[in-house]
Amino acid sequence: MNLVVAASNGRQQGELEIYANAEDLGEIARRLRQFPWTREDILWELGSEHPEDRFAFYFRFRVFLVSVSGRSAVELRFNNNEAPPSREISEFSLEVLPADLDRLAELLEQFAKLEHRVLDWSVADGALSRDA
Repeated sequence: MNLVVAASNGRQQGELEIYANAEDLGEIARRLRQFPWTREDILWELGSEHPEDRFAFYFRFRVFLVSVSGRSAVELRFNNNEAPPSREISEFSLEVLPADLDRLAELLEQFAKLEHRVLDWSVADGALSRDA
């Protein structure tokens, strides 16, 4: 799948074109449904930031527990691995609750079926669309 991931926490933003398998999204959805009860961080990385690995990009999606009440964070890192002046790197986190992650899991499961072109998720809402 060719994906354009765009995100913002209101202060920082990032966007990166990545390539992934639909099965990856289903696996992330499955792990999100178990989180935070497993208390195990979720980590999804694509590409590499090491020049010797010669990847076109690096993308990190990490979910980790912030408090025992279930409050968590989604950490995103985008790196286009370009040399200056074209270099673009962005990293930030979004604070979320278990219900927010459940909503994201549902959207990812549906999106992984490849019947939609756009997945729009925010901490408060989310939707799928067939039109770009």
